Amino acid sequence: MIVQRRAVSAVLAAAALLLTAGCSSDDGQPSGADGGTSPSRTAAGSSSPGSATEEAPPAKGSVEVVRTVATGLKSPWGLAPLPGGGLLVSSRDEATITRVDEETGEKTELGEVPGVSPSGEGGLLGIALSPDYASDRMVYAYFTSASDNRIVRMRYDEKEPPGEQLGEPDTVLRGIPKGEIHNGGRIAFGPDKMLYAGTGESGDTGLSQDRESLGGKILRMTPDGEPAPGNPFPDSVVYSYGHRNVQGLAWDDEQRLFASEFGQQTWDELNAIKPGDNYGWPEAEGKGGGSGFHDPLAQWSTDEASPSGAAFAEGSVWMAGLRGERLWRIPLKGTEAAADPQAFLQGEYGRLRTVVPADGDRLWLMTSNTDGRGDAKEGDDRILELRVN
Repeated sequence: MIVQRRAVSAVLAAAALLLTAGCSSDDGQPSGADGGTSPSRTAAGSSSPGSATEEAPPAKGSVEVVRTVATGLKSPWGLAPLPGGGLLVSSRDEATITRVDEETGEKTELGEVPGVSPSGEGGLLGIALSPDYASDRMVYAYFTSASDNRIVRMRYDEKEPPGEQLGEPDTVLRGIPKGEIHNGGRIAFGPDKMLYAGTGESGDTGLSQDRESLGGKILRMTPDGEPAPGNPFPDSVVYSYGHRNVQGLAWDDEQRLFASEFGQQTWDELNAIKPGDNYGWPEAEGKGGGSGFHDPLAQWSTDEASPSGAAFAEGSVWMAGLRGERLWRIPLKGTEAAADPQAFLQGEYGRLRTVVPADGDRLWLMTSNTDGRGDAKEGDDRILELRVN
């Protein structure tokens, strides 16, 4: 009997072990309570360099400018492709959202976003479409107000006259620190249908290490602005910290999150984001920050990059450079660079602000020469269609 009992106990223990493994995500943490992709899976893989079976893209790629989609944009910042065709563009200084017909280049102003207070690097910044846009028609926007940076959402009704197509804004999140510099501003919905936002420390470097502050962070929240299930810190929208000024967010095919970030005077960064990790600012800039800090997977001198938007396509992260006036390709294997970054379009179109995926090997790229720091005449900012590999 004793032998039989021991055998039964061993079988039950093995079954329990298998059941536990089946209920956990890849890194051994419980799956997210939202019933969708857990945060550990969303960025996860960010914690590991990737499996040996992952194939890296070629070390060298290419970029072809297919066409100029539109010109004459004014201080453009955010870019959001509409599912039925068309591109929404936010104007930082005009505080307007405009629809661009990607076939003809025709521009139609949806309206002005109330409450925006443009100044310095602040104004109407990133925009994103609701994950349920087909039914709710909601456009999300990150902007600088008189008192803070905040995220709002507005219903877009194209049946209304031009200039009156945006509904009243509903505030999703407020209290992000504002300043003349380092306002962050990039927002995007992840594969888990949660809303992510890159913020800056507004020139107050101490905020980046303060987990109670929303400055110098990547935030993750529900579409209603509540802390997303499975976030690393209890009752907090903070997802990662120790950032200086996050400007680009991109997910790869394995749902791992990558973020581009302005450095100070030495190194700009591309980071693989792991929930809860500390990315070092202001104690560390670039690689070699020491124990407790997550090193970037790639870095650049600030005159080569000053990175803004980021997108993933054809196995690489594509990163737009402002001061660097070039588009960077960073081929990936897992969460590591598979080869040295490669630069394209250097000096051809001036400052590059935003890059977003189109379809397959296509990208939309938007310039930023009328933001007060570029050398451009009015009407010079444009959207380009690219083919990349």
